[in-house]
Amino acid sequence: NPEPLKEHLTDISKKVVEEKADFGIVVDPDVDRLAIISEDGEMFGEEYTLVAVADYVLGKTPSATVSNLSSSRALRDIAEKHGQKYEASAVGEVNVVTKMKEIGAEIGGEGNGGIIYPELHYGRDSLVGIALFLSHLAEKDMKVSELRASYPPYFMGKKKIELTPEIDVDALLQKVEEKYENEDISTVDGVKIDFENGWVHLRKSNTEPIIRIYTEAPTQQEADDLGDQFIAEMRSMI
Repeated sequence: NPEPLKEHLTDISKKVVEEKADFGIVVDPDVDRLAIISEDGEMFGEEYTLVAVADYVLGKTPSATVSNLSSSRALRDIAEKHGQKYEASAVGEVNVVTKMKEIGAEIGGEGNGGIIYPELHYGRDSLVGIALFLSHLAEKDMKVSELRASYPPYFMGKKKIELTPEIDVDALLQKVEEKYENEDISTVDGVKIDFENGWVHLRKSNTEPIIRIYTEAPTQQEADDLGDQFIAEMRSMI
């Protein structure tokens, strides 16, 4: 499977440790997604590729940052650390690029390891991501695992709720939005609810009666539990 996820990268993870390499680099077949493997064979985390690169770019060129609504909150934290603003777009590269142009962001991308650096071009590009990441690592003069540990720890969960065709998915999402109207809500792309210690993003499929549920929290268990909570709540609303 060419998708650069942990479960598909066991060979290179082992090889990094065997060779006592400083890191491993993985890209997908069209070279727009970048995954880094730390010297201990652990994933740096696709979500954190953009976070590390943004940390470097904002240290040189103050500007706003953009990622999509399903990307890690860590990018927002890094932008705020540099005194800059962060904005989220609808999911999809074209939506990220549109928002970046709108607010003049010098760095942005998607949490799946897609780096967009307008100084080169408006498109996800693993090669510019590698160059920026290595520049950051050289300047920090630390191990990749140490760099990863310097960023806020967040964990993501991905679930889905399958619905029968006669259910009105839009009406169901409207009910969720109304229930959480006192929280920080975005309806740019489905319904995203930001809580103090995490978030949930609900997106309906355009091809089947499914709602995809993305969550993020300080631990994997909390992220998974948040997803299960919303599955139960939506089932009770049907």
